[in-house]
Amino acid sequence: MTSRAGLSMLVFGRSLSQFRAVVSARQSRTLRQATTALGNGRLYSTEKQPEEAAAAGAEQNAATQEVERLTKELAESKDKYMRALADGENMRTRLNKQISDAKIFAIQSFCKDLLEVADTLGHAIKAVPKDKLGDNTDLKSLYEGLTMTRASLLQVFKRNGLEAVDPINQKFDPNLHEALFQKEDKTVEANTVVEVTKLGYKLHERCVRPALVGVSKC
Repeated sequence: MTSRAGLSMLVFGRSLSQFRAVVSARQSRTLRQATTALGNGRLYSTEKQPEEAAAAGAEQNAATQEVERLTKELAESKDKYMRALADGENMRTRLNKQISDAKIFAIQSFCKDLLEVADTLGHAIKAVPKDKLGDNTDLKSLYEGLTMTRASLLQVFKRNGLEAVDPINQKFDPNLHEALFQKEDKTVEANTVVEVTKLGYKLHERCVRPALVGVSKC
């Protein structure tokens, strides 16, 4: 039994030694192959590095130029887009103003015709002799009727944005006044309205009829 056991142990020891030798040989061979491959790889990299660097540089330059071109096109497109938006907004604003003005000033011609009626009523009121109103009841009633009619007409004008312009003692404004004559008056400054022969009118701040006036001179 002892001899057989010792023989088995001897065989096992030899087999183990052979296995270790095989493993060591394989490891050495693998290491040599890796070292050779690494050496070849370094040699290849050293030989090809200038060409690869040149190709990489060319690709990088091309990519940079493409990015710059696309960036420029994007900036130009954005500028055109913003200009188009601004033009559209300006056009919309102009159209809205034109529509608004058309609604507001659509009655301008009608207002001008009614101004003549207001002037006629004003002249009629001024023509009534004030000193006879107390003695003549009919004349007084007529005067009061004309006054109330003119006042009601002016209220209608005001509700629709039409207002009278009475520039007495104001500075002459060629946009609102029309000078018919000059009058010497040392109590006021030059170019001051000292007499109004016909009232002017504005429709929503737009002059539809200038006031006919006389202005002072030095």
